[in-house]
Amino acid sequence: MNAVFYIAAAVAVVSTVMVITRANAVYSLLYLIVSLLSVALIFYVLGAPFIAALEVIIYAGAIMVLFVFTIMMLNLGPQTVRQESQWLNGRMWIGPGILVAVLMAEILYVLWGGGPPVEGRHIVEPREVSMALFGPYIMIVELSSMLLLGGLVAAYHLGRRMRGDGKEPQP
Repeated sequence: MNAVFYIAAAVAVVSTVMVITRANAVYSLLYLIVSLLSVALIFYVLGAPFIAALEVIIYAGAIMVLFVFTIMMLNLGPQTVRQESQWLNGRMWIGPGILVAVLMAEILYVLWGGGPPVEGRHIVEPREVSMALFGPYIMIVELSSMLLLGGLVAAYHLGRRMRGDGKEPQP
């Protein structure tokens, strides 16, 4: 299982570096999904299947869909349609495809009981996660919720449209 951990960690690092270095947002999104899936595998191997499932459902699922919809909504006309058709060629799937194939092989290996579990492995139950989040870490949870609320308000103010005369729209 240690080899699975290290391979998943290497895939996470490589895909995260690819997210940062890609100039194209679609390429970055593909590598970000691979990175989040590899982090979920790391959580699973370390004995936190609940957190791994949340990682896949919330981050790799819901948030990535929001990013894709945002990119689609920012479509700026016929010029971007031509540019997107150039981006969506078969070559863009080679890198993420290879990394996902490595992760898939690891997941199948882990699920079919390959190798002994990691020493000292303890399954983390959802109750333990909630007790930790709303126990000693309640202040961090509340501060992060305030940060997210501030980001939401800022996104609203940045995204609203002005009237033709430059004044704010009426509610």
